[in-house]
Amino acid sequence: MNLVIDSGNTALKAAIFEKDQLKELLHNISLEGLKAIAEKYPFKKAVISSVNESASVISEKINMMNILIIDKHTSLPFKNLYKTPETLGTDRIAAVAGAKTFYPQAPCLAIDAGTCITFDFIDADNNYHGGSISPGINLRFKALHNFTARLPLVNRKERTELIGGNTEESMQSGVMKGIIAEVDGMIDSYRSRYPELQVIICGGDTPFFETNLKQSIFVVPDLVLIGLNRILEYNAAEF
Repeated sequence: MNLVIDSGNTALKAAIFEKDQLKELLHNISLEGLKAIAEKYPFKKAVISSVNESASVISEKINMMNILIIDKHTSLPFKNLYKTPETLGTDRIAAVAGAKTFYPQAPCLAIDAGTCITFDFIDADNNYHGGSISPGINLRFKALHNFTARLPLVNRKERTELIGGNTEESMQSGVMKGIIAEVDGMIDSYRSRYPELQVIICGGDTPFFETNLKQSIFVVPDLVLIGLNRILEYNAAEF
């Protein structure tokens, strides 16, 4: 039994796996809650991915013997061609590993739509090349407000008109319509180069993109956790 932990920009998530089978999800869990879970189940090993500085704190809290903390030295189930692996977010690594769990023979684009929107590409021969990082929906609204003198901080609306009739509506159109055009355009650019491309999307804003994108996508909300478990199993011989 594996404990898989993902410490993101806004929340701490965890999952329980029995080999490659996802058994239970734990969203927005606290450190104390995580400790209780670690004490409750007979875990054999654990993996931690953190995009902040909390990996060591989490490791101490769960107090297990066999813990894999994802970093630039971790052995991966694919070839990493990223030019600066020391700067590569562990969540991006996990998303790619998760994508290949579903499409091992195809080129894949893993999209994680959260605080930021990340696009990560791995080819059919299991070579990870990199991708893109773009501001997420809420980050765009905050930037418009924080870096201008008069634009208000507005709440997002799932349904917006193309032509905004006032400032708030114009901001809604610019962010919500603009971000759909961006993601659709990125997918189209990849597919023009790799016709067999499979697109997998995850992250907190997945429901919005699932219902608004024109492109064909495969929704896997827990892709990062699935990828982390795959990396853990790949490194199991080290334990």
